[in-house]
Amino acid sequence: MKLASLFSGGKDSTYAIYLAQKQGHKVACLLSVFTKSGDSHLLHHPNIQWTKLQSESMKIPQLTINSDSDDTGDELILLEQLLQKAIDQYQIQGLVHGGIKSNFQKEKFETLCSKLNLISISPLWNSEPEKYMRDLIDSNFNFIITSVSSDGLDDSWLGKSISKSDVDTLKHLSEKFGFNLNFEGGEAETFVINCPLFSNPIIVKESRKEWDGYRGRFEIVDAGLNYNA
Repeated sequence: MKLASLFSGGKDSTYAIYLAQKQGHKVACLLSVFTKSGDSHLLHHPNIQWTKLQSESMKIPQLTINSDSDDTGDELILLEQLLQKAIDQYQIQGLVHGGIKSNFQKEKFETLCSKLNLISISPLWNSEPEKYMRDLIDSNFNFIITSVSSDGLDDSWLGKSISKSDVDTLKHLSEKFGFNLNFEGGEAETFVINCPLFSNPIIVKESRKEWDGYRGRFEIVDAGLNYNA
C-alpha cells in the first residue's frame, strides 16, 4: 500500500516508517505540521524544522504546513489539508503514524482517515515499552533526547544519544518515578540522527540547552548530513 507518514523526526514516527516498509508498504511522503509551541496535545514540537534533513537522508519527500494555533481542532484541519495534498500528489491510500498508547491521538487520526477514505496504520500500537526501547537500539536507531519534563529526568539527558545501558537506567528511573519508559506520555521527546532508513547520518553542529530546574529542552541550532560516513 502507498502511504503517507505523519512525521515528527522522533523515534516513534521514524520507527513506524521502518516497520511499515518491512511489512511491504511504500511510504511515498512525510507529513509534518510545524506546531506553534510545545503545548500541542496532538503533535510533536521540539526541533521539528530539522526534519528536512531526515527527509533528505531517507529520500522521502516532505509536505509541511505551519500552525499558528495549539488547538487540536485547528491542527486537524491543517493535517487534513496535508493529507489531501498527499492524495493529489502521491495517490496515497493510507497514513502511518507512531502512536503507541494514546487513544486520543489514534481516534483523531482514524476519524480523519475515514473521512478521506484512507487506511490508518499504527505498527507500534500497544508495544511493550521495554521491548520497544530495546528493539530500537537493536535495529540500529540512534536517537537523542531533545526535551524532558518528568521527575527523574534531569538536564544530563538533554542531547544524550540513548544506548542499551541507558535503557537499563531509564527502566530503573521509570519504575522509581512513575513515568512511561517509552515517553508515550510526553515525559521526553526524541530526534533520530541515524537509522537504517538514512543514507547519511545527521551531525548536530551547534546546539543549546534550556533548563528551568524541572523541565528542559535541547535545541538544535545548526545541523547537516554527514556525507563522509
